[in-house]
Amino acid sequence: MNKHIEVIGIDHGWSNMKTVSQIFTTGVKEITTEPAFFDNIVEWDGTYYKVGGKRLEVRDTKVENDNFYLLTLAAVAKELNRRGMRNSNILLSVGLPLTRFGAEKQDFIKYLARNKDVIFRFEKEKYHIRIARVSVFPQCYAAVADCIRTLPERAVIVDIGSWTIDIMPIRKYYPDESECTTIPQGLIRCMREINEECVRKIGQEIDENLIQEVMAGGRGTVPEKYMEIIEGCLKGFVEKVYNTLKEHGYNLDITPIIFVGGGAAVMKLYGNNAGINIQYIPDVKANAKGYEYLGRAYLANNRKTVEAEAE
Repeated sequence: MNKHIEVIGIDHGWSNMKTVSQIFTTGVKEITTEPAFFDNIVEWDGTYYKVGGKRLEVRDTKVENDNFYLLTLAAVAKELNRRGMRNSNILLSVGLPLTRFGAEKQDFIKYLARNKDVIFRFEKEKYHIRIARVSVFPQCYAAVADCIRTLPERAVIVDIGSWTIDIMPIRKYYPDESECTTIPQGLIRCMREINEECVRKIGQEIDENLIQEVMAGGRGTVPEKYMEIIEGCLKGFVEKVYNTLKEHGYNLDITPIIFVGGGAAVMKLYGNNAGINIQYIPDVKANAKGYEYLGRAYLANNRKTVEAEAE
């Protein structure tokens, strides 16, 4: 393996895994025998795993079992395959909520870097990777890292993800960590509320994938009676986000607010605050792209150190 180091940014969401070009559900299921079909199959340490499908249940952390490690291998394979590669030194560039960054950073690094050399198969193709480094960056900040100088000097970045909402004020283009906060009220809770309301009114739940399509601006084949419930709950979710910002002292009429992440599309579609001070970055892969951008910048400034770590 040569000294070339490939930077791969990965956003480990509770609902979806994202890279700069890929998105797939955080589902992992062990298969006890050799599968008949190998789409989205990871073979690692003599065992087969199907990734994608029904998402994982939310836990206290992502390092409690092998699930997110296996999802990471799948994400790396998908990216390497897109780049025409099977063997590479890897700088994994990942993220954590800013307010939990210090407490969880080392555990996440240890979890992802536990095997320096990894040989595995994805969709029957063999991959050999060497983890040169795991770099961890703050989510929310990563989503705007490559464009932060184009934003107002003082603003509030609101990253609405699958499980958390991160609120990050920036002052002179830098995060004000003393005022950052993370709230466990993301889109998964919203989807739960939608299904609770569907059961209460109709007696049936609706698949989360269909709800996510509506959140992104589509409606597919969702019957009208379900659409009414979904849209009503989404409007309620948007109001809760606005009220949370007000409770934190932000004037929605004048404070520059930039909504990012998967929930940015929901805020744009179902919000009633349309002032010129409100901006949206609805790219669900924004954080993954930011992690890769920051990882490449780190590598450019520390190449000799990373190359030494890769040996």
